[in-house]
Amino acid sequence: MAKSVEEFNKKRLRSSNITVVVSIALVLFLLGLMGLILINAQKYSDYLKEQLVVNAYFDENYDVKDSAKIAKQEAVAVEVIKAMPSVKRTKYISKKMATSEAKKSLGIDTEALFEEDIYPASVEVALKAEFTDSTKIAGVLKEIKAVPGIIDVKNDTDSQKIYNNLNKILKWILAFCLLFLVLAIVLINNSIRLKVFSKRFIIKTMQLVGAKRRFILTPFIKEALVLGLLGAIIGLLALFGIWYYFTTTIKTPFVQDTNQYIWLVISIFGLGIFITILSTIIATWRFLRSNVDDLYYS
Repeated sequence: MAKSVEEFNKKRLRSSNITVVVSIALVLFLLGLMGLILINAQKYSDYLKEQLVVNAYFDENYDVKDSAKIAKQEAVAVEVIKAMPSVKRTKYISKKMATSEAKKSLGIDTEALFEEDIYPASVEVALKAEFTDSTKIAGVLKEIKAVPGIIDVKNDTDSQKIYNNLNKILKWILAFCLLFLVLAIVLINNSIRLKVFSKRFIIKTMQLVGAKRRFILTPFIKEALVLGLLGAIIGLLALFGIWYYFTTTIKTPFVQDTNQYIWLVISIFGLGIFITILSTIIATWRFLRSNVDDLYYS
């Protein structure tokens, strides 16, 4: 009889541990998925922002005899702009290249309308993502315009609005991730509380026979550490398994930024262990402080 009761308790404990591990793994999997979405949304947003092109135009009114001097001045200006901390890349467009582009856009092959190069030389400047913000781009445009030889700077205001809206979208995604983090903490905490609740009489019995609180807490913390690790490992294996399948299907790199992925893994492990241990300590401490009579109504 005693053996059957012991086996029943072991089965119940095993079932409880499996339930807690699965709950932790599922929550951390979803939390990691939100992290991957946020990482890749940020990278895609930065990529789109870096497509914003600023056009800096050179002076076209100069004597033909000064052509060599002007060409040298333009080359120096391009190098100065390229060296700016806000600039991602530059592309020099000569008067001849500008005329050729104009012909292509207008669908004109004849030289009748383009007897000479009527468009000024310019430099296309792609800015780094962090400098496309509306609060910074004005200063960048002013800095480019101050370069000797540059007489005018223009940027696509419609594209600017689109890129600014990307920041709002990212903020909403981040807010949703934070909300999901709170839900993850609540769900893991409830799973741990139910597990500790099933052992409330054991906790109180150990306390009544003289066991110190630290002695009672230690095995619960060790168990929480193991459960948190198992849950994090299972959650991450499922996460990266699905992510690998997804990236293989759409034929994109599995890992685009190693550092961000490493930090994501560390964060998932850290959260899983921290939340599990903290919830275990809080739940166990509650029963350590309670009276025997309260155990029947908790």
